[in-house]
Order: sequence, then structure tokens, then C-alpha cells
Amino acid sequence: MQLEKFQYDNKIVRQFANATVFWGIIGMSVGLLAALQLVIPNLNFGIAYTTFGRIRPIHTNAVIFAFVGNAIFMGVYYSLQRLCKARMFSDTLSKLHFWGWQIIILAAAITLSMGYTTGKEYAELEWPIDIAITLIWVIFGINFFGTIIKRRERHIYVAIWFYISTLVTIAVLHIVNSFEIPVGILKSYSWYAGVQDALVQWWYGHNAVAFFLTTPYLGLMYYFLPKAANRPIYSYRLSIVHFWSLIFLYIWAGPHHLLYTALPDWAQSLGVVFSVMLIAPSWGGMLNGLLTLRGAWDKVREEPVLKFMVVALTAYGMATFEGPLLSLKNVNTISHYTDWTVAHVHVGALGWNGFLSFGVLYWLWPRLFQTQLYSKRLANIHFWIGTFGILFYVVPLYFAGFTQSLMWKEFTEEGTLRYPNFIETVQQIIPMYALRSFGGILYLSGVVLMTYNLAITAKSGVFLENEDAEAAALTPILHETGETWHRMLERKPVKMMIISLIVILIGGIIEMVPTFLIKSNIPSISNVKPYSPLELQGRDIYLREGCYNCHSQMVRPFRDEVVRYGDYSKAGEYVYDHPFQWGSKRTGPDLQRVGGKYPDSWHYNHMLEPVSMSPGSIMPTYSWLFDNQLDTSTTEAKIRAMQILGVPYPEGYDKIANNDLRKQAEQITTSLKKDGIKDAISDTEIIALIAYLQRLGTDIKVENKQVTITKQNTTK
Repeated sequence: MQLEKFQYDNKIVRQFANATVFWGIIGMSVGLLAALQLVIPNLNFGIAYTTFGRIRPIHTNAVIFAFVGNAIFMGVYYSLQRLCKARMFSDTLSKLHFWGWQIIILAAAITLSMGYTTGKEYAELEWPIDIAITLIWVIFGINFFGTIIKRRERHIYVAIWFYISTLVTIAVLHIVNSFEIPVGILKSYSWYAGVQDALVQWWYGHNAVAFFLTTPYLGLMYYFLPKAANRPIYSYRLSIVHFWSLIFLYIWAGPHHLLYTALPDWAQSLGVVFSVMLIAPSWGGMLNGLLTLRGAWDKVREEPVLKFMVVALTAYGMATFEGPLLSLKNVNTISHYTDWTVAHVHVGALGWNGFLSFGVLYWLWPRLFQTQLYSKRLANIHFWIGTFGILFYVVPLYFAGFTQSLMWKEFTEEGTLRYPNFIETVQQIIPMYALRSFGGILYLSGVVLMTYNLAITAKSGVFLENEDAEAAALTPILHETGETWHRMLERKPVKMMIISLIVILIGGIIEMVPTFLIKSNIPSISNVKPYSPLELQGRDIYLREGCYNCHSQMVRPFRDEVVRYGDYSKAGEYVYDHPFQWGSKRTGPDLQRVGGKYPDSWHYNHMLEPVSMSPGSIMPTYSWLFDNQLDTSTTEAKIRAMQILGVPYPEGYDKIANNDLRKQAEQITTSLKKDGIKDAISDTEIIALIAYLQRLGTDIKVENKQVTITKQNTTK
């Protein structure tokens, strides 16, 4: 049999590896700053670009899409070529993919810091960047499947199954969740509203964790763990069960982020059931990895690469047990909106994604540079610093979460809230936030140490840009004797892609279609009216400043929440919310019923100097809102966009909307001056934000004193 000679492209692997390390340090440094801001509020620096509300989405996007994203591409480009025994389909597409992805990351960092955001967690990037992501993902897909089609290996290995499911599912998630209507070059409104938007967002948000932070990393585990251990994967059959059951079950679990909210009960229950079922395939994958190391534990003690991978798998097992646990309603009543959820997320992020990435880098780097790792001792130090960093990070947050929930829910013997002032809870957990920050410092220090180790390793070796290889050409075959159905499927990557797509679509369709088409899922409330133009502008400022990162707008039907905040939230209250703003974490109190609770002057002073109204607050000041003139040139476009989305503004209202805006602004300014704030200016952003805050929750109150929308007299 004649062998064909070819070369693997290692340059693209090195580029993604360098980007992984670079963006890892950037993303984790921003995360550390955000953590420290909750301990030392002055680290918000009093400027718009560095407040927690803008820093936090930069951190999440940088860690998820920059650090983890580049690590995925690093591992896929290395393993795919060797599993297919073929160079990547196109070097040009590889380059376009790399540089396009880095430009997207840079654009994300710039726009988010400037306040351009959709206001949807993990999907904050505005519509031009969404389009760019789609184009780059298509380029990656062409390069990926082109390589598989020209492969010299008949059967595609389990790692590639997970890569395929990642590629198709992320495409579906991104496209469906990104339906939006632009109202400017960097401004859009979600096509969905309220309950429907929440369902789509957390169908996306949970499955971004599933198919960006999990399935591609399982593919990396299935390739790099056996390579590092020099042993075959424990069970081929288990890998089949793991793959198909995981991708089928995962897609249903999104509603468990919305338990006890205004989402219909049947959708919540589906999320719970499938979340609990997820334990089986998740632990099947973990055990398949750990059992691969049977008889190799002496090697684990010696090799830092395997140490990182073992802890990564352990963290994956812990996170995938805890996730279903948190989806149980009786547990979720304790955990939701607390730091317990933040701890859970970081067990997976720091342990599973971080440590597996480090293990792959330590294994890969010496092979790219044809040398030995500069220092195993430094790698072992990194391992222990990182491990203690994880512990110092997550354990205090678990205690913070328990503390928050217990304090929020505790009543006195007389039946009143024991801690009616939300700030009492905040003050209680600041020491825990400090310990979390120390854990972040340890973890980041380990990454810096790794960077030094890898740099010296590269310096001591010679980079192998094009690696020589040879393999026999793939000859066509219709059927192999004794071949199982799955072995046959492994020869047909396009068919596997189509079946994977069908499998992941089932859950999403069953959950979303009834929510959109059956009107009884979202009962209407006649008192609920569209936002006035000033309130709409104020809501956009609320989104821009990232207030949803610390405040929720969802009063759940619990005794403590109803006593603390007011009547529980109804699905019909959110029909004009594009996007929804239910939040996922309460660093500050819920705002759904804040309208009319305080005078306008309270909000004015609170935004200027939070501690003046809430002593002990860790909220940053928003002084620029008092200087920035409200941009009313966008009002017409925003009203028209809302009309397209079905918000019932009168026909032609966009032409006179600013008249109502100015009237309401003058009313608020007059109110402020009566309360002694003589320098209040009606056309500043703070006035619009006050209008929005004072509107929240007032529609279902007996008295509604909000400004009504003027109807234009038109002749037809």
C-alpha cells in the first residue's frame, strides 16, 4: 500500500495557544478587578468604563469566548489533523478564523466598556459583532468539515463527535438568540420580549455552557488524556452512550435557571426533569476519563499534565452533580440569586475549563517546540497554587450564598423580616468576597507562572511549523463485515452532523413553540402599558450601565420576597420588555417594585453618591449621568423599532414622542427642585433613568400616576 506524504499545520495551533494564554491573563485580571470592586468600591475609579456593571460582562466574555474559545480552537486544530491524518482543509481559512476571532474579541472588549450591550447575559454583544461571529463560525465550519471530508482515516474518533455537536449547536443557539432589530450601528432590541425572551436567553445561556464550555472540552479530554497517559480510552461503548445521551438531554435543561419565575410551570418542570437526568451521561463521561488512568496512578503522581487533567475531570464531575442538584426546586429556593450559583459556575470554569486547558498546554507546548518542558517543578507549583486558588475562590462563595439566603428569609417571632435592610446582608458577606479575591490572586499567579514556563520552553526549542506525516489514502467502501450501526455512522460525518442537529433541536422546539404560540402561557394584564419615551430611554441607560449584573426584576412567590419587595411578578408584566431584565444575581435588592417606593430625589442622590442613601453600600457612583446630555435624536427610531416588535404605540407617535419625553422630564426636574436639588437639569441622562426606575412595577398597582402616552390626531 502506497503511503501519501503530507504535513500538519502547527503554526495555527501555536497562534491559538498564544491567544489562549494572552486572553486568559486578560480575562482573569478583569475578573479579579471585578471581585475586588465588591470589597473596595473605590476600585470602580469613578469613571464609566471601569464600573462593575461594565467590567463584569467584559470578564465573562473574555474568559468564555477569548480564553476558552481560543483553547478549543487550539485543541481542535491540533487533534483534528492527526485524527483525520490530513492537514487542515485550507490554510487561508485557518488564518481568517484566527484573526477574525481575535478582532471579534477586541471589538467585544471595546464596545462593552463603552456600554454598547444587548443586556442579555453571555450574549451582550451587539448586532454587528453577532454577524461577524456568524461569519467566522461559518469559516471555521467549512475548514472543519473540509478537513474531515479529505481525511485518510476511515472512522471518525469520539473527540470529533463532540466537535461536530459543538459546531452545529452553537450555530443554532447563536442565531436563534440573536434575533434582534437594529436601531443604530451599535444598538438593537431583542426580537423576543419578557417571558419568551427569558426562555430563549436561558435556553441559549445554559447550552452555551453545555456546547461551548463542555462538549468541545470533552472532545479535548477524549483526545489529550489518552495521549498524555499513553493508554486507550477506557470504554468505546460508554463513549457512545455518553455522547448521544448528553447532547439530547442537555438542550432541555435551560428552564432550570428560571424556577419560581413568571415562566410557565410546565416549562420549569421540564427543565428540572432533564437536569436531573443529566447526571447519568455527565458522570459517564467523567468515569470514562478517570478509568482510562487505571493502573497509571504512579504516572499521575509524576506528571503535572495528568494532575491537571485529573482535577479537571473531578471538577467536571462535581459541577455536573451540583447543577442537577441546584435545579431541584427546594434547593433552588436557597441558591438562586445568591453567590452559591457563582461558586458553582466557577467550579466548572476554574477547575474543568481552566485546568484542562493548562494540562493541554503543558502537553502540547514541548511537542510544538521539539524539546522538554522547561520545569516540571514550576508546573507542579502552578498546579498547587491553582488548586488552592480554586478552593479559596469557591468555598467562601458557598458560605456567602448560604448566608445571603438565610438572612433574606429569616423572620422574627413577631412575623417581621429580621433583616429588612438589604445592605445588612451585603455587609455580612464582604469578608467572604475578600477571601474569594485572594483565591483569584492565587489562580492568576499560577497562570503567570505557567506563561513564564512556556516562554522559556519555547526559547530552548525550535518551533516545528510544518510537521511531516504520512498515511495511506482513504479508499471508498460501502460496508464492512460485522460493522455495527454506530461504526457505520462514524464513516459518515455529514449524516452524523444532521442527526446531531435533529437530536438537539427536539428539546428546544418542544419547550419554545408552545410558549410562543399558546396565549394562555402569558396571560395579558390590561393595566400594563408601553414605556413612555423618557422611560424607554432610561431603560436603555439601565442596560448600558449593566445594572442587571447586580439587580433582578423578578419577585418570586415566596413569603420573604413578597414582604420585602411587594406582590410577586406576573408573566403579563413583561410583555413590552425587549430584552427581559430578570437578572441572575442579587448583589443589590430586587427592583421590580421599586417604582414609587422612594421620591425622585432619593434616586438622584443614590446614583450620585450611593452611601448617602444606603450607608455601607458597595454600589459605584454614576456621576457621568448628571453631566451627559440625553440623546433624544434616537427616540424616533426606538419607538419605530418597538412598533415593529408589536408594542402598541399609536400610529405616527414616533414624530411627537420627544414632546412627551420633555414634558415628563420637566415634571421630574420640578419634583427634584422642590426637594432642594436646585441644579437638576431636565435633559440629562439621570432624569431618564429616574423615570424608568419610578415606572417599575407600577402598572399593576391600584394607582398609576405615570405619564400616559399622547395620541396623535391624524386624518386618514
